[in-house]
Amino acid sequence: MALLKVKFNQKKRVKLAQGLWLMNWFSVFAGILVFSMGLFLKIELRKRSEVMDNSESHFVPNSLILMGILSCAFNGFAGKICYDSLDPTKFAKWKPLLKPYLALCFFFNILIFFVALICFLMRGSLESTLAQGLKNGMKFYRDTDTPGRCFMKKTIDMLQIEFKCCGNNGFKDWFEIQWISNRYLDFSSKEVKDRIKSNVDGRYLVDGVPFSCCNPSSPRPCIQYQVTNNSAHYSYDYQTEELNLWRRGCREALLHYYSSMMSSMGVVVLLVWIFETSVMVGLRLLHTSLESIANPEDPECESEGWILENSLKDSLKSALESLKKIGKFNQVEADAEGGEGEEGGKTSAITTVS
Repeated sequence: MALLKVKFNQKKRVKLAQGLWLMNWFSVFAGILVFSMGLFLKIELRKRSEVMDNSESHFVPNSLILMGILSCAFNGFAGKICYDSLDPTKFAKWKPLLKPYLALCFFFNILIFFVALICFLMRGSLESTLAQGLKNGMKFYRDTDTPGRCFMKKTIDMLQIEFKCCGNNGFKDWFEIQWISNRYLDFSSKEVKDRIKSNVDGRYLVDGVPFSCCNPSSPRPCIQYQVTNNSAHYSYDYQTEELNLWRRGCREALLHYYSSMMSSMGVVVLLVWIFETSVMVGLRLLHTSLESIANPEDPECESEGWILENSLKDSLKSALESLKKIGKFNQVEADAEGGEGEEGGKTSAITTVS
């Protein structure tokens, strides 16, 4: 028994074709939207590529761009088919292409669904990329005189100001690295010498943070040096007082920004997938309803349309049988080639003996 069998007369077929033509053009605009989202996400990721460890994060925008282009191409082609289906003479040239086209649409819809899932599941990969990238970026903060790294200070400062964050996981991350360039250190000073000698790596470490970590909303002037020294500041207790520094780490801030963006895009792609699936189902009904017309010379006669010619169970069985037949055919061909090779080997051996 056919799956989702529907009876059609000429009026219903015309309405279905017109509706599908309109839906396909809506899908073209949806494809342009998906393409635009991918392009926007790619630009946003490139803006902060200096604080990202690898290029794996560009998989999502690249996939969105590809799906957008394919959606425009597939739906533009389907719109032409639906338009020509109103004229039997024009539709005749599309008949041989419809089954392969519908198979391609099926795989295309699987890809769209996969891309939508990836939009939701990229958080873990993005988190590790940001954590390592920010760690490396903070190490190069002081290298304002090193070619290729001189921009890193500005990048990190602008990032902390824009996203209201400080450090990788928090402001204490700055205590563990030397973020002040040796160029601005007085090595004749006893304090500088003592600080450099106080750690094995010979770095100048301070309990301070860059100016970009300061919260301008705080009523108190920013305490960015000797943050943990209570006696260095009047009426100040490091343990209890709300610091006038950004509390959130930049990894968390960027992760939230990109994750929420990709989740929103994932919802849009899921809606596009539902729309594309409905277009594919409608196109299949139109295809089968036109093929099952009993008398092609009488376009007003009734016909039947369906999604699958048999039930879902029978269709799966026939598909598996077809795959088995293909496998057996390939195996027979391989055995035949092996037999020919053995015969050739025996002939050469006989020739050698004689």
